[in-house]
Amino acid sequence: MKIGLIGFGKTGKSVATVILENKEICLNWVVRLSHKMEHRSVPEFLGVDSDEPGLIYSVEEFSAHGLLARMPVDAIIDFSAQGGIEYYGEAAADNGVAIVTAISHYDRDKIEYLENLGQRTRVLWSPNITVGINFLMLAAKVLKQMAPHADVEVVEEHFKAKSEVSGTALRIADELEIETEEIKSIRAGGIIGTHEILFGFPFQTVRLKHESISREAFGNGAMFAVEHLLREPVGFYRMEDLMRPYFLDVPA
Repeated sequence: MKIGLIGFGKTGKSVATVILENKEICLNWVVRLSHKMEHRSVPEFLGVDSDEPGLIYSVEEFSAHGLLARMPVDAIIDFSAQGGIEYYGEAAADNGVAIVTAISHYDRDKIEYLENLGQRTRVLWSPNITVGINFLMLAAKVLKQMAPHADVEVVEEHFKAKSEVSGTALRIADELEIETEEIKSIRAGGIIGTHEILFGFPFQTVRLKHESISREAFGNGAMFAVEHLLREPVGFYRMEDLMRPYFLDVPA
């Protein structure tokens, strides 16, 4: 399976490392806005032993159509910014290339654009693409359906400098129909990201908690998404769409 990666910031570098270490997947190229590191080898830059090409290009060097013609891929993984989809969206759809985007926030018009692209190719959008956080959200929705009158609290913890409420916490609140003002935020040290959903019952408490230890977790989630998305028909998906069958297939 051949992959193209859009974005090469801190998270993009961690995702690239995970891709390179997966011997069943080939990182064909990386595209970024900056000209810095142009034509550098990603395996060499990251110090990963790999024979994959993984060269870095800037968005100005090739159009997305030209890039896919020269170096075709099965899927594009996007860890850039919400404007990145404008660079490669049409080219991916025209060539039947699957799209996995992990951008934390899209404006409504961009979401509609992704949904329209999903009429021509496979598209998955997940604001937090870790397997753990998406399992947590799906499990929480199941529990709330079982116990609709339980007290529910959402707590998110992040590094000291993060000012806004995390996008993941906002999505959890939305999925569980909790007012966003009720989200509890903790800022301390260099916490990468912790999210907890607390269900309070009269005689027991259930806590669902996810903690990101390193950014490589996003790479593991992206690999899960790509591998499962390519088995699906053309359409627009969220991570829970790919994970739900596992909930339905629990052994008796």
